[in-house]
Amino acid sequence: MQRQPNMENCTEGSAHGSTLCVYIPVLALGIVLNVLALWVFCCKLGKWTETRVYMVNLAVADCLLLFTLPFKTLSQFQHLKVDGWCLVLEGGYFTNRFMSIGIITLIAADRYLAIKYPLRSKALRSPLKAAFASACLWIVIICETSLIKSFEDRREDEFCFEKSSVTPSVITLCAIITGFFIPLLILSYCSIQIIAELRRKKTVNCCNEMLTRKAVYIVSANMAVFIICFLPLYLGHLLRFILDSVSSDCSAIQSINNFVHFASILANTNCCLDAICYYFVNKEFKEASPKLAKSKSEAGEEAESSHM
Repeated sequence: MQRQPNMENCTEGSAHGSTLCVYIPVLALGIVLNVLALWVFCCKLGKWTETRVYMVNLAVADCLLLFTLPFKTLSQFQHLKVDGWCLVLEGGYFTNRFMSIGIITLIAADRYLAIKYPLRSKALRSPLKAAFASACLWIVIICETSLIKSFEDRREDEFCFEKSSVTPSVITLCAIITGFFIPLLILSYCSIQIIAELRRKKTVNCCNEMLTRKAVYIVSANMAVFIICFLPLYLGHLLRFILDSVSSDCSAIQSINNFVHFASILANTNCCLDAICYYFVNKEFKEASPKLAKSKSEAGEEAESSHM
């Protein structure tokens, strides 16, 4: 079966003028919002909470990812060559992308424990344990990205941030499964369970109806933003792997490359949305969790008294 003689043509046209129209405001707004978020969470708030620890790590990851965006944009227009500096930039970009996804998943899991098991989860939840979980996640993702970059075969790729070869990358497939699709399942499960629990509480206790309704909206919005921003990109990477595996022609690969390009722009806008979305998470769940824990405690006391 004959391969395309010049795969460079399959990446032509992947740089679009629309990139600058999106990345310039994303870069400016993202830096302002995330630096402001870091200042507020580190300097202006009193007591450290689990969500506050996660938000600081999320803002750091988003800031570092924004730092690599100018180089990624430059690569699309100037076609930077694959060299040591390119691999460092790619590693930083993907490390902070997966770190952002991982921290968002940890926030969803932490909310799930706080809402579903407010009493039993006290032993599992604390700012120190949140910091430990975040540090472990940084170490795992940095090691994983370094390992991927060490074993990744880039000899057929000519330009930075572009896959011009038609060889299916099993390493990339494993990275997107562990780095996105597994977190997507965890986040979706936790969010759906939280929404169900909050709605159940709303029907039981009408006094907290407004509070729980707002919390439901926030959880739903955060899950929707996560799926809308990231799912198209990683479905595009999955389709590219399938096309490479079945030896598709250059036009099909170019179509997927263009789709991944636009999906990547959408995914990078998440750096701006994180600071906005999770500000409300910190605000509303700080109010909701104690009230829900109190209602659970009262329900437990009633159950105990009924058995006496």
